[in-house]
Amino acid sequence: MSKTLKLSIITSFVGLWLTSYLSNKYQIVVGFILILSFGVLHGANDLVLINNLKSDKKLNFRKLILMYVLLIGISALLFTTIPIVALVLFIIVSSYHFGEQHWNEIVSPLNTSILVLFRFNYGLLILLLLFYIHAIEVIAIIFEITQFSISKASIEIALIICSLLFIVITAKMYIDSTDFRKNIIEQLFYLIVLAIVFKASSLIWGFAIYFIFWHSIPSLNDQITFLYGEATWANFKKYFKTAFVYWFISLIGIFGLYYIAKDMLVFDALFFAFLASITFPHCIVILNMFQNKLR
Repeated sequence: MSKTLKLSIITSFVGLWLTSYLSNKYQIVVGFILILSFGVLHGANDLVLINNLKSDKKLNFRKLILMYVLLIGISALLFTTIPIVALVLFIIVSSYHFGEQHWNEIVSPLNTSILVLFRFNYGLLILLLLFYIHAIEVIAIIFEITQFSISKASIEIALIICSLLFIVITAKMYIDSTDFRKNIIEQLFYLIVLAIVFKASSLIWGFAIYFIFWHSIPSLNDQITFLYGEATWANFKKYFKTAFVYWFISLIGIFGLYYIAKDMLVFDALFFAFLASITFPHCIVILNMFQNKLR
């Protein structure tokens, strides 16, 4: 078990323990603090990562910023014009991104369509578990974003289909990959832990525990290693120094949204739409980072 996975397990149980002491209101507050700190920070250094990717065509920094902002703008435009399409794309991209981060080191030698499908399916399973357990809140947020109503039964059907597909692909991966066979029991245990955390927590708190401790911090570890060769405290300070400006700009944007939409339900919807807009380019950058590591 890697150090980051040990941290994920420990912090998940700490989060579960804190659930007994924090009201839903304070779970939301602490959850947003975690998301705004480590969550946003882990995607704030994308331009530096792009500049360090191995490529035959090097773009200057202004062009990188222009392309990155353009991609965020297109994402935001999708959410304001055809939000249902934007939301579906966000779930698809995020699902693969979560699965890619979690399984990158475990089955990295395999680079097949089955592995791609498995990573997507795993990330989607995590999201659907969270959506199903907190269906009422999720349905309300989806309606606020898209003006489209879905039922809990629809989420349940999607979860069942995703679970069945997970079983089939897991069986295939178990046959094909020695590394996968060594880790699958441990990984299934982690899924159970996450389901318990989601069930015991509010929507924001459960999402924050997964997003920060199972995704963002491991991603920070990988990014720092990619940029500086080793994940140390000194290198984290270097990372933070280069990411600070972009992280601060993102925070200003989020607080601006909160000022505009102080109603909590509407803010939840806008907040996730904002996260989606900055997630699309981030996922592309991280995908390229992992591919560079394989070269």
